[in-house]
Amino acid sequence: MFSPPPPPAEKPRSGDERRDVNAAAVLRAVLDHGPVARSRVAALTGLSPAAVSRQVVDLSRLGLLRERPELAGGGAGTVGRPQLPVDVDAGRLAVAGLHIGVPYTTFAFLDLRGNVLYRQELNNRGRTGHAVLRPLLERLPRLLAAVPDGRTLVGLGAVTGGAVDRERGLMVRHEPLGWRDLPLRELLAQASGLPVQVDNHARALAQAEILFGHPAARRSMVHLFVGHVVDAALAVAGTVHVGPPSPTGDVAHLPVPDSDALCHCGRTGCLAVAASDTTLFEAAAAEGITERPDRTGFTAAVLAGDPRADKLVRRRAETVGRALALLADVVNPDLLVLTETFALLDKDYLDVVRTEFALRSHLRRDADLLIAQQRGADVLAVAAGAAALAALYARPLHAMAAAAEAAPAVPVRLR
Repeated sequence: MFSPPPPPAEKPRSGDERRDVNAAAVLRAVLDHGPVARSRVAALTGLSPAAVSRQVVDLSRLGLLRERPELAGGGAGTVGRPQLPVDVDAGRLAVAGLHIGVPYTTFAFLDLRGNVLYRQELNNRGRTGHAVLRPLLERLPRLLAAVPDGRTLVGLGAVTGGAVDRERGLMVRHEPLGWRDLPLRELLAQASGLPVQVDNHARALAQAEILFGHPAARRSMVHLFVGHVVDAALAVAGTVHVGPPSPTGDVAHLPVPDSDALCHCGRTGCLAVAASDTTLFEAAAAEGITERPDRTGFTAAVLAGDPRADKLVRRRAETVGRALALLADVVNPDLLVLTETFALLDKDYLDVVRTEFALRSHLRRDADLLIAQQRGADVLAVAAGAAALAALYARPLHAMAAAAEAAPAVPVRLR
């Protein structure tokens, strides 16, 4: 009789690795349930009360947790020493983030709960290639110096569209920006003096949803990002998938039957162009809705109720709904999350996406599993910082040690 081979033995962990795994478990339990008593953290994590207490002491010393004595139970007649609840300390540390897009770059500071403390949009002025990075690298030290409330910066996240190798910190391919094999992490680390995490923006937003968003995201989810670049990310059991050699996958070239727009791949009708902001804004200019392909002008037309602008947005919403139906039928996730400007701007457009999704999905017609990303105008700022926060929550002791050992920033010049 055939017997399956035994599973491979787990690689032994060093003492430091075990401490980091335990620290991550405690930190995530407090993030999810805090303010919370140590005894509850022990029950949630399976660690001993003594181990939890040691981790709480270490994480508090590092500025990641804090005690909440004002919430302690007890009073007259209480026997024994009351347990002091612990919570994530959102007041001492911060991460910085960069979302590098086509029209502009978003710079932001986030606290440890993913709340945006500050954000600023930096116009890229139509630049591509190194011309996008050069002024950003020069300006970055001054931006970082403005961290609010005397907080300590412990990392920098940098996200963008396209194929990103987060292990090597390499921007493999971004067609609209003209980037190929760009050592983004190395350049930003030199300019900032901080540990840098680089990732695709759809994966970063999926990670933010797992950390701070809808509970179903921790079971399984698909996240679709629709902007100048169209990207998707998949997560199962709280882990965002990264395929070999780095992309999650490529939904950009899913066929859209009624589109004749030419894609950079040489074919017509790819989702990357049929649903992209570039195509939408160019169509608006061609129809005389705006003077030129421009987000600000087109958004103003939509908000003013221009029926031509409304028609264009609804047409794109239908295209997005069909793409999401296909993704849902292939993956069958617990949750679908959409990041798209106009679905965030007006629920009516999200309803168009949901209606088309329900009509097209063969596997399930329940559109309630489809939600819009909940961060509104802060969505790109959250994406930017989420890469750094994900690394912090995955390996808190390692991340804090890396922040303590970070090298001073040095001027970076691109040829």
